[in-house]
Amino acid sequence: MAISSSATRILATLGPATSSPEMIRELVEAGANAFRLNFSHGVKEDHAERYNTIRAVAEETGKPITVLADLQGPKLRIGTVDEDVVLEKGDRFIFDQTGEQGNRSRVTLPHPEIFDAILPGHRMMVNDGKLQFIVRTVDTGIIETEVLVGGKLTDRKGVNVPDVSLDISPLTEKDRADLDFALSLGVDWVALSFVQRVSDIIEARSIIKDRAAIMVKIEKPQALEILEDLIIATDGVMIARGDLGVELPPERIPGAQKDITRICRKVGKPVVVATQMLESMIDNPMPTRAEASDVATAVMDGVDCVMLSAETASGSFPVESVSIMHRILRETEEREGYFDSLQMIWQESHTTYHAVAESATSLARHINAAAVVAFSASGTTAVRLSRERPSLPIVMMTPKQAIRQRMNFLWGMNSILTDQFDSFDEALDGISRLMLENKMGQPGDQVIVVAGTPFGVSGTTNTIRVLNLHKPR
Repeated sequence: MAISSSATRILATLGPATSSPEMIRELVEAGANAFRLNFSHGVKEDHAERYNTIRAVAEETGKPITVLADLQGPKLRIGTVDEDVVLEKGDRFIFDQTGEQGNRSRVTLPHPEIFDAILPGHRMMVNDGKLQFIVRTVDTGIIETEVLVGGKLTDRKGVNVPDVSLDISPLTEKDRADLDFALSLGVDWVALSFVQRVSDIIEARSIIKDRAAIMVKIEKPQALEILEDLIIATDGVMIARGDLGVELPPERIPGAQKDITRICRKVGKPVVVATQMLESMIDNPMPTRAEASDVATAVMDGVDCVMLSAETASGSFPVESVSIMHRILRETEEREGYFDSLQMIWQESHTTYHAVAESATSLARHINAAAVVAFSASGTTAVRLSRERPSLPIVMMTPKQAIRQRMNFLWGMNSILTDQFDSFDEALDGISRLMLENKMGQPGDQVIVVAGTPFGVSGTTNTIRVLNLHKPR
């Protein structure tokens, strides 16, 4: 078993262009570590077929591929509109609740929660921000606005209200049905859309429990205001730059991405950067220089994973997109000073467990260890080691295949499936044997083992051991 050639991982979205076993196998061979099932599109039968194909390819290749189910979340939309409605800057325009066909002066907005929360001076956006309005007056069932950016208005386009926190659950009835289905398949992660508050995560966790990990998509300005609280409450974070970019001005997106990444690193939660990373490759065999730089910048910031959306779901060059992204990751990580640039001096280690992981990776560097090995039944010790971004391999030993799959998209993560050991000493012998069998070290090499005692109790990262690899006695 070879150490993964890039520490930063690739999450590829599956779709019409990438549903066959041959295509999914090619994506894995090109460098994809994880796959996204986008429940905003497609039917359950399609998602089930893709899921089963991923698991078959994983078994065939021996790789613990991660599967993420991305829930659609609430979609706010206007009603229907007459043909040829074009709004001009400065026009007065009304959003109401009449349910009638829209025209040049008004349209139905069937979302009472917006009427309850919006105030004069707030902004409204339609069709991903292509049309923009500012609220002038609010009355019962009527929002009167002025058009700031005009354009053609067509049926059932999406609405964004960036200045408002809406009293709405991130889980619609469709999401709840999709969530039940995704959990029955056995997905490793569930991504939540439209998260505005910690209670949204608590609501989802009450349903999911420990059947999958939760990834919060940061796509609302309100989420940025309580960012650290959200990150502490979730298992992972996706920087959803598409939706976030509709509600934030473009000049704020790079800084927001860096802030989210920094806090995820501090707290010790994996972070994925998504949307438009290699957008031009939907139709072209090569990315723009700006796109390549965008991917490289995310890598240099130390994100766990970069995501491809339409590039792989419906684009003309899905395998090439993964291959080129993997080349960018590898080239960036091989630059001199890359690992040094990721070492962050924390004013606080955040928890005792993080301090243990920090000490273990420091010790490994000083003794020139071959690897840092986490024995972890739940994956938490491995997450804590990944947070430190060490320049030497991280190897997670776990008796649970589901944990290997869940952790595979974390930065630098390699994993080996083990037997269930009854004691720490037995685990040490097993680690030595498995490291040698998987060609991750040679007899006489030293590795740093990090685990928890009492042995086998989840979440107790408190033990460091220097282990000399040896052949079975």
